[in-house]
Amino acid sequence: MSNTKQLTLPITGMTCANCVATVERNLKKLDGVNTAIVNLSSERATVDFDSAKLGLPDMIARVNRAGYGVATGEADLVIKRLSDDNDARRLEKALVKLEGVLDAQVSFTTEKARVKYVPTIITQAELRRAVLSAGFEAMELGGEAEDAEAKAREHEINEQHRLFIIGLVFTVPLFIFSMLRDFGLLGMWSHAEWVHYAMWLVATPVQFYVGGQYYVGAYKSLRNGSANMDVLIAMGTSVAYFYSIIITLGLISGHVYFETSAVIITLIRLGKFLEARAKGRTSEAIKKLMGLRAKTARVIRLDVEVDLPIDDVRVGDMLLVKPGETIPVDGVVVEGRSTIDESMLTGESLPVEKKQGDPVIGATLNKLGLLKFEATKVGKETALAQIVKLVEDAQGSKAPIQKLVDQVSGIFVPVVIGIALATFAGWYFIGDPGDFQRALINMVAVLVIACPCAMGLATPTAIMVGSGKGAEIGILFRNSEALERAGKVNVVILDKTGTITKGQPTVTDIITNHQLQITNDELLRLAASVEKGSEHPLGESIWAEATTRGLKLVEPTGFKAEAGHGVQADVEGRSVIVGNVRMFQARGIQLGNLESEVVRLQSEAKTAMLVAIDNVAAGIIAVADTIKDNSKDAIAELHKMNLKVVMITGDNQKTAEAIAKQVGVDHVLAEVLPEGKSSEVKKLQTPNLESRIPNVIAMVGDGVNDAPALAQADVGLAIGTGTDVAMAAAPVTLMSGDLRGVARAINLSRKTLSTIKQNLFWAFFYNVVLIPAAALGYLNPMLAAGAMAFSSVFVVSNSLRLRRQKI
Repeated sequence: MSNTKQLTLPITGMTCANCVATVERNLKKLDGVNTAIVNLSSERATVDFDSAKLGLPDMIARVNRAGYGVATGEADLVIKRLSDDNDARRLEKALVKLEGVLDAQVSFTTEKARVKYVPTIITQAELRRAVLSAGFEAMELGGEAEDAEAKAREHEINEQHRLFIIGLVFTVPLFIFSMLRDFGLLGMWSHAEWVHYAMWLVATPVQFYVGGQYYVGAYKSLRNGSANMDVLIAMGTSVAYFYSIIITLGLISGHVYFETSAVIITLIRLGKFLEARAKGRTSEAIKKLMGLRAKTARVIRLDVEVDLPIDDVRVGDMLLVKPGETIPVDGVVVEGRSTIDESMLTGESLPVEKKQGDPVIGATLNKLGLLKFEATKVGKETALAQIVKLVEDAQGSKAPIQKLVDQVSGIFVPVVIGIALATFAGWYFIGDPGDFQRALINMVAVLVIACPCAMGLATPTAIMVGSGKGAEIGILFRNSEALERAGKVNVVILDKTGTITKGQPTVTDIITNHQLQITNDELLRLAASVEKGSEHPLGESIWAEATTRGLKLVEPTGFKAEAGHGVQADVEGRSVIVGNVRMFQARGIQLGNLESEVVRLQSEAKTAMLVAIDNVAAGIIAVADTIKDNSKDAIAELHKMNLKVVMITGDNQKTAEAIAKQVGVDHVLAEVLPEGKSSEVKKLQTPNLESRIPNVIAMVGDGVNDAPALAQADVGLAIGTGTDVAMAAAPVTLMSGDLRGVARAINLSRKTLSTIKQNLFWAFFYNVVLIPAAALGYLNPMLAAGAMAFSSVFVVSNSLRLRRQKI
């Protein structure tokens, strides 16, 4: 049998025939590839290969290694008919097996599937068909995703409620009649043969209409080679129902249990209704964010103001926003001045002033003046849309603590069925020999008391509420692993510039070497000419001061920059160096009488920028950065949480210690070059000789210059402001520039982790204690069904408590 297959891959990054040859050559190097033909025009590679030797991931990895990419699509689907977490994992496995699917994540809590796929191999229509063949329904999340999802959620809740009411109508009279008869309150007529037939008639709609979903779910689950909660319910209720039919038909004598099967199904239906309603509330944070979006925008088209639907706004459109109105999309102010309330996105309570050239964020509130701005980001590109996607990604991802639950859930139902059969055999042959009814009822109790749902919901519901709560207070978690790990942090490293300080240094002192007879303005002019166009905050401050003084700058030639040291260029025929002490020492430039001034300035928490002209020290330009108003309070809060606080900076030791003393950090790492920050983080992660326990490090920075250190840390927190908040590479983004968000993020993580542990304790404790109790005959099947129905409701409700927690 031939294993030869052909796949077409959409290649990205190709620009010429050489690129085509490179991709072809790399693909052909793979063992198992027969032919590889790459077309530059269509940007596609057609590969014939032996599927027994390699697969799609191997080819993608090879293309990536060659320096190119493979275009992928992402499908978001709303999944209906998921009974429990086993179903979610079963569907996940079914989707991942499909040719062309790279990754699939299915969440039972959110009832969503996110599938990453290669569009030239598989289509979204095929994905939906695969979901259907696995026994579920899929609805694509399109432009009206939130509306379609809300509609699907509402339909499910209404359907559960409708079935519960129908079950109640039949079950309550049946249960009351059965209880009165068992207590001998209805006379001998209630034991007549026709009464059993009447009870059978009343119980049947509950069994097969109200409980029909459990039979369908059980069949599909077993057909796919697994077992879920539906199997347990169908088995437990069917045993009681069909045993009662046998008695009603007179084949054997005994007590009928029609009311037992009916009550079990109705109670479980009530539990599912309450669970669906509670699960809907776990995603309220997302709905709240989506609700912030304006529905219409006032756009200037052909010099005429027109109100358009928000989806019709295009990049480059000019928009008008009056006081009290919501900013519809992201943009840049062209005319007008105002203050904008950004608290709904950043958590920052104070309004932010906006003038010409300043960015505005969609969904924020214009407070005072009329603004005219140009749209720069619309639709899925806006900050709000990216924030919503970030939160959804975090909610849909699996936390490490979930792995244990997945392992247990995989074998849970088969184990419970085994315990149920053992219970029947134990009672029938040992406990109460020959008593078939008692053995049967205890077996039913075991089947219906077991609840895999509570275990499946324990972690994801808490993650959903926790990440949603974070979004409400301006803290974005990129995935659930970050949300879990942040609670275990014991050391917080803070980058100085832009984190503890405002990151907007200003020139405070200019000191010249009197031996050179150079003026302050001339020294500043030469230094600013070298720093012209510099992106470094210190260089920008020198350039800004020269511009403020109206000094005439010239274009430098032969510009050279040394990271962490300084810059050098030729200005008007003179070699000018602007750098730190390390740079001057490396070049053998003597400071002379300027050395004492450097020491003085550093002790005042100022950064001394040395200036040399033709390799002679000409003067010092001192720059100081202002400490943020809340930095000291934020560090005090971290200390209250028993966290060690470390400051890392490229500044010299004395300047760093002066700033550290003002804010109260525990330890200072000074004179660290940008590329050395990650190695310093790694050193702190190493366990010390005393505790032998590795530190869990949180690194806090701006997410750009600190990217390697943020990646090295156990938890990276990027402080961002404005429209780029959702773009930070760090696992956690603090949307406002307020350092107090670090303590809030760690506190939120701790409370979320605590909730997860409470949920898991309840889920495991419930099953570990009540399954043996049911097996030993201490639980009536109806009480067991009630307990099972409310166990998952308890877990979801406990997670919802997080919404009311003060963070």
